[in-house]
Amino acid sequence: MTQNAPDETLSLLTRLSQKPGVQSTLILSRETGAIVRTSGLISNSSSANPNSTLPTSLDNGPEGYTNGRKEVGIHSAEDLARMVWSFVASAGSLVEGLEKDDELKLLRLRTKKNELVIVPDSKFLLIVIHDTPPT
Repeated sequence: MTQNAPDETLSLLTRLSQKPGVQSTLILSRETGAIVRTSGLISNSSSANPNSTLPTSLDNGPEGYTNGRKEVGIHSAEDLARMVWSFVASAGSLVEGLEKDDELKLLRLRTKKNELVIVPDSKFLLIVIHDTPPT
C-alpha cells in the first residue's frame, strides 16, 4: 500500500477488523509510532486515544482488562504501539538489507494466544489483533 488516501486506509482497517476473533485494532503514525486511533485496548493516556469509546485510563478498571476480558501480556495501547513500531522498524531494516529497492508490505505474527496482522502504509501502520485459531 503506497500513497493511500485516508479513506482507503480506514476501509482496509474496517474490512480487517470485521474478521472473526478480532480483539482490537490500532492505527499508528508511520513516522513517529504515535497512536492515531485504537479500539479494543485500554489507553494509559487520555490524549493518546481521542477517537476511542473505551476508557482512557487504567484507573477506570482493573489493570490489563480489555472489553471485560483479561489480556495477559498486553496492558495498554501504548505498550503495544511501542512494541509494534519497533518490530516494524526492525523488519524494515531486514528487508532493506536483503534488497535496497524492496519494501515491507505485510507482517503476520502468530503466538499461542494471538495473531497480529500489521499492514504498513506510507503514512500509517494498521494493526489488527485477533485470537489465534485452534490448530
